[in-house]
Amino acid sequence: MTTAPADQGTAVATAGQRLIAVQGTLDELGSPLSEVTFVVVDLETTGGSPKDCGITEIGAVKVRGGEVVGEFQTLVNPGVPIPPFIAVLTGITDAMVATAPGISAVLPSFLEFAAGAVLVAHNAPFDISFLRAACAGTGSPWPGAEVVDTVRLARLVLDRGEVRNHKLGTLARYFRSRVVPEHRALGDARATVDVLHGLLERVGNQDIRSLEELRSFTSPVPAPVRRKRHLADGLPHAPGVYLFRDRRDRVLYVGTSVDIRARVASYFTAAERRGRMTEMISLAERVTPVVCATALEARVRELRLIAEHAPPYNRRSRFPDRVPWVKLTVESFPRLSIVREVRHDGSAYIGPFTSRSQAEFAVDALHDAFPLRRCHRRLPGTPAADATSCALAEMGRCGAPCVGGTDRAGYAEVVDAVRRAFVEDATTVTTAVLARVESLAGQERFEEAGVHRDRLLAYLAGAARAQRLTPLATAAELVAARRTEPGGWELVLVRHGRLSGTTVSPPGADPQPAMEALRATGEVVAPPPPPMPAAHPEETEEVLRWLERPGIRLVALDGSWWCPITGAAAVRARLDAP
Repeated sequence: MTTAPADQGTAVATAGQRLIAVQGTLDELGSPLSEVTFVVVDLETTGGSPKDCGITEIGAVKVRGGEVVGEFQTLVNPGVPIPPFIAVLTGITDAMVATAPGISAVLPSFLEFAAGAVLVAHNAPFDISFLRAACAGTGSPWPGAEVVDTVRLARLVLDRGEVRNHKLGTLARYFRSRVVPEHRALGDARATVDVLHGLLERVGNQDIRSLEELRSFTSPVPAPVRRKRHLADGLPHAPGVYLFRDRRDRVLYVGTSVDIRARVASYFTAAERRGRMTEMISLAERVTPVVCATALEARVRELRLIAEHAPPYNRRSRFPDRVPWVKLTVESFPRLSIVREVRHDGSAYIGPFTSRSQAEFAVDALHDAFPLRRCHRRLPGTPAADATSCALAEMGRCGAPCVGGTDRAGYAEVVDAVRRAFVEDATTVTTAVLARVESLAGQERFEEAGVHRDRLLAYLAGAARAQRLTPLATAAELVAARRTEPGGWELVLVRHGRLSGTTVSPPGADPQPAMEALRATGEVVAPPPPPMPAAHPEETEEVLRWLERPGIRLVALDGSWWCPITGAAAVRARLDAP
């Protein structure tokens, strides 16, 4: 970097009786934003995770001093099929990328194009994670470029009174971008350039002129946060749960970690960039640790404490009793209903769903596949003589049992098919909805096709969750074990999908007494109506994820040991079995 001439290096010089301010050196100013080269990049991919998804398109724009100095665009063969809903969203199909180069051929050209520049992306962690994964997969070194995330910058600069959210389309409209984002890489990168320039103009009003000042602006440690570092003092270096509390002892936030003290200390550093957490720290007065025997116990306790206290700064699991389910009722002519409670009434259920809108989407998908009635009134076994059909029946979208359009036997066959779609086979629903998606896409009615796609995804999520929960919910008792380092055992007791107890048998110790004590002292759980487990479904999902980990040994199920147990040696033999 060049410096100013010596006669300009003094910040203040005298001229007669006046003080004259003189521009400082570039070393003093840092790297002026007007002289920084930015490469704004956007990717289209086959999904949301670089672990099992690939890049289908790269678009990038190089800008310096507010001017575009170069562009880069190419389709990429991801090496895996593009899901239909992704093709509908982006317009990129398998046929379009069939002859495109693979990422190993494209990546060197992009890295050369971006060399020496600051990378910019909207929701940068997403795009950068795919680029880093591509480098790792092709053996190319990651350049370690500085990254600017326009989402984070927008959250710091724009408040809710100016924009309703920080999506690229919203920001592009706000800054009057010349390009409308359309889920294509180069077009979205061009729109992000206009957003970047608009945001830099806004931070310029706050006297942020250099790259170094921008870096400090986007990752500061506010003084109120620094002053709270003492809250981590004295906390244990152990796995468990931590609760931030305010001066009235109200729980503000609940978290979990394998090292409570280290995790709490991280909230007072620049690594913590969430605005909500900064606000929470400013209110916190103390931290309560809850040491747990195992990491699974810690995660489960976190969920239960969030449900108990509904902390204002936790986004998930605050109101577990409000989750919706989709129910197939028990009536003369059953129908679909969205409910908050699962009962022992013979009904079939799928779910739970993350929101009522997702449950409604699932109901719509099922109605697309089956001619179930949609009215809410209770129907008699025999239609009334003066009964009239509704508009849906006239369109052929309802079996119309209210007027005898479908007799009880015929309607029962439809209901049996719906029950199978709930717990056994999603083929009928998938086939019906995908046919509708393809038909709408063929007519270029992409927005409607996207709605039907979302309906199908919501149904599949609810059905899959119910199918996963049911086996564990109906198991009266399950005992499992995992080897710990350096040779002990982590023991887990699950009853009807609820974690009833967990303990650790130390290295070299006989595990049988620990198992017997765990079963004797574990929480007693009453059987719930399937597929509802005896715990919040998120807790059962945590238990399932633990059970699916490599190395987990299933020791006993429903009170029956999986092999004859005649002493400690037999227990150890069972644990050591493949």
